[in-house]
Amino acid sequence: MIKGVIFDLDGVILSTDDFHYKAWKKLANRLNIPFNREKNNRLRGVSRMASLEIILEGYHFSEEEKLAFAEEKNNTYRELLNGLTPDFVSVDVRDTLDELKNKGLKIAIGSSSKNTKLILSRVGLINAFDAIADGTDIKKSKPDPEVFLIAAKRIGLEPKDCIVVEDAFAGIDAAVVGGFVPVAIGDACAHKQVKYKLEVLSDLLKIVGE
Repeated sequence: MIKGVIFDLDGVILSTDDFHYKAWKKLANRLNIPFNREKNNRLRGVSRMASLEIILEGYHFSEEEKLAFAEEKNNTYRELLNGLTPDFVSVDVRDTLDELKNKGLKIAIGSSSKNTKLILSRVGLINAFDAIADGTDIKKSKPDPEVFLIAAKRIGLEPKDCIVVEDAFAGIDAAVVGGFVPVAIGDACAHKQVKYKLEVLSDLLKIVGE
């Protein structure tokens, strides 16, 4: 029986994908490293440093330089986040979160982003979830299930009793490894191990009602 739902943030609750792309693109251009949308897709669901390693494939920089690059990218990204408003969250998403809580389910965020709380604050959802687990809580990013396991613990549930909603392959992999019910939206629907596929987030209401 499903008792809780753990959501990835970016690409599920709202999308700041374009902000990430613009921030990485700015850094790549400064370093004269080719970077496009196709390569950007490989960064979805993985940590900032892991994303940087993908961008720097074939190039050699010191660890100190890499840390500086990651900080540079994050500063650009955070500047772009100033443009976030509650309008970035759809009515479908807001209504779905409300209905899940009305049904008595626990809801949580499980995101690798260290900017999770900032983003949720900007869009007016910081108090919408029973628990938040993010990049500040973990040592291993997806496809490791650590962030989802922390989220489940914070809402007092076992993984088998929780749905994980993800839009990235790495997130679905993490859900499967962690013993959660893997539910996909967006690009992750092509993953072969998903249990359910969503066209819109409110499709979740049919699943938890089964």
